[in-house]
Amino acid sequence: GRGGPGRGAAADELASAVARGDPQRLQDLLDGAADPNATNSYGRTPIQVMMLGSPRVAELLLRHGADPSRPDPRTGCLPVHDAARAGFVETLAALHRAGARLDIPDGRGRLPLDVAAGGPNGVVGRYLRDPPTLLPKLTAPFFTQESKH
Repeated sequence: GRGGPGRGAAADELASAVARGDPQRLQDLLDGAADPNATNSYGRTPIQVMMLGSPRVAELLLRHGADPSRPDPRTGCLPVHDAARAGFVETLAALHRAGARLDIPDGRGRLPLDVAAGGPNGVVGRYLRDPPTLLPKLTAPFFTQESKH
């Protein structure tokens, strides 16, 4: 059943796996039906607490349906702001491919480009100024299950 006492604990376990950048543990939890959008004790989802330098963790979460555009409850920052500020262009690209918008301001009105590590001409800034065109996302469920594991 949903909403049992175990839910918060599972969310905290998920949060600690992604914060450590541990894709193996994350995969196990997701295979065990952990909810990739469950909030931990601080009201944050896994994608908001993940180790930003681990695009593999980001991709796993996103492939399992994590919401790439949920603002942080305190700062209004989106995961793309965090990735941009920290300078992780691969993680930023993974979020973008999963449908994260790059033009939504945070709680203080700043765009990801405004907080990009290295400024507007750095690697992150260039990505944000001229993001690659993405193919339309296929939403049919049978496209998401790739055979290679």
